[in-house]
Amino acid sequence: MLGFPGQVMLLLWLVAQVSSRSNVTRCDPGCDCREDLRFTICSRAFFTQPPGIIPDSTELLDLSDNLISVIPKHTFDKNRKLRVLLVQNNNISVVEDGSFSQLEFLQKLDLSWNRICTLTAGFSVGLTFLRELQLAHNHLTSLDTRSFLHLDSLQRLNLTSNRIQAIHSRSFTSMSSLRQLHLEDNRLTSLTSGAFSMLRSLEILNLAGNRIGTMDTGVFNPLTSLTLLNLADNQLSSVGFKTFLSIHSYSTHILLRGNPWNCECELQRVFRKLRSIQRLFLDDYYNLTCREPAVLQGYPLMDVDSELCIAETVTVLIITVTVVITVLAAMLMGERKRKKRSKRLHWTQQADFSDESDF
Repeated sequence: MLGFPGQVMLLLWLVAQVSSRSNVTRCDPGCDCREDLRFTICSRAFFTQPPGIIPDSTELLDLSDNLISVIPKHTFDKNRKLRVLLVQNNNISVVEDGSFSQLEFLQKLDLSWNRICTLTAGFSVGLTFLRELQLAHNHLTSLDTRSFLHLDSLQRLNLTSNRIQAIHSRSFTSMSSLRQLHLEDNRLTSLTSGAFSMLRSLEILNLAGNRIGTMDTGVFNPLTSLTLLNLADNQLSSVGFKTFLSIHSYSTHILLRGNPWNCECELQRVFRKLRSIQRLFLDDYYNLTCREPAVLQGYPLMDVDSELCIAETVTVLIITVTVVITVLAAMLMGERKRKKRSKRLHWTQQADFSDESDF
């Protein structure tokens, strides 16, 4: 027989076990639900659809590394307290309109490593206070004005490693609070004016690893808070001075390595002027290499000094002077011939007059 202290200890142990089990068992098999900690972990459970039983008190729900292919409408209607929803590394190709419409407190949504091809207008309904959206490693091909309609509070958007070929004008209009935009490793070939309109708070714009060869002069004009612009590993052979001059932030660091630069004199002049602007920092200027002309392929841009341009200028001057001299000589010869013809005509007329006077 246990004494009174032993009975008390046994009773406390039984209460603890019952309490612990009550915190764990109120969810589907394969999930770990801890109501006291307000999280539900259902990762790596081979779910083909979101679990049906999720405690109402859950603030963090982890559904990562499953086999979910569709997020149906109303799936999370009873989980209005969710703050973090992790659904990365599934097979999701469809997110039905209004799937997140009741998640007014959600702050982070991770849908990376899925198969999402399009974002409909109803995708972002209810996500007014979302601060971070992860959509990296999906199959998105383009962005338009419908993609992010209701993301007024978003601060970080990750679209890395999709198949995005175009950003339509005003695609990010609703994102006046956005601070980081990651678009690296997509298929962009050009940047047109209006692509980044309304992004006044944007600090980091990562466009590395695309195929960008042309940029409109005013494409970066709206980015008044930009501190980092990454254009490394694209297809830029030249840049316009005014394209970067239009960035009006206090201090902007620009990365340009890994582009096939055409190291002609005009490019030298552009970079010389850009480096003289105190608010623009070409951080990897000393790592830039030439692709063209062929004689300079692989040559560091910084080593192609002004002597090349001086030689080119001298050559142009010599050609210009030669052309001018040739033109003047031709004009002079023409004038001489004209005078000779005029003299011949004059003597001919005089001779004719003499002959007539003899009669």
